[in-house]
Amino acid sequence: MNKSELIDAVAENSGLTKTDVEKAINSFVSVTQRVLKGGDDVSLVGFGSFFVKDTAGRSGRDFKTGASISIPPGKSVRFKAGKNLKDAVN
Repeated sequence: MNKSELIDAVAENSGLTKTDVEKAINSFVSVTQRVLKGGDDVSLVGFGSFFVKDTAGRSGRDFKTGASISIPPGKSVRFKAGKNLKDAVN
């Protein structure tokens, strides 16, 4: 499901207009990005949590040349599903 399909489905399910749903989804994405960038987590009870995890530097391989390269440390956004979401999927 892509973003426009999600907007259509939420609008149909909630009775809200597509414009209002799009604003809400865009706002959720924006706020989530800002909160994660600030170092906090975003938790939706029963659904799951978004959090930032530091990744260590490591060595890798350039597939084109086969040469060894150094991959610098960084940050990665992760999602851990909540119990209700896990139960719904299983």
